[in-house]
Amino acid sequence: MYAIVRAGGRQEKVSVGDVLIIDKVSGKAGDSIDLTPLLVVDGSTVTSDADKLAKVTVKAEVVKPAKGPKITIMKYKNKTGYKKRQGHRQHLTQVKITSIDA
Repeated sequence: MYAIVRAGGRQEKVSVGDVLIIDKVSGKAGDSIDLTPLLVVDGSTVTSDADKLAKVTVKAEVVKPAKGPKITIMKYKNKTGYKKRQGHRQHLTQVKITSIDA
């Protein structure tokens, strides 16, 4: 059994026991969160109907906060002496899927 869930503006394919990294969610390590299912596949049964998906719950546990890779931003204008260097690391959260209840 697996599900396609919406997590942080993206869609992720998850099954029980998977550990994935999503955009930052509020909560400490050990907290439980619910993810919105978009599709559930159980063997040969595929569920995509909104009414049936309203009854499905996908629970995940926050493992730890994480950070994305360092991104370097350079701005430069010719002949004016203007240059600017900036960096960014996206805040992420590592979660573990604990259950998919259909």
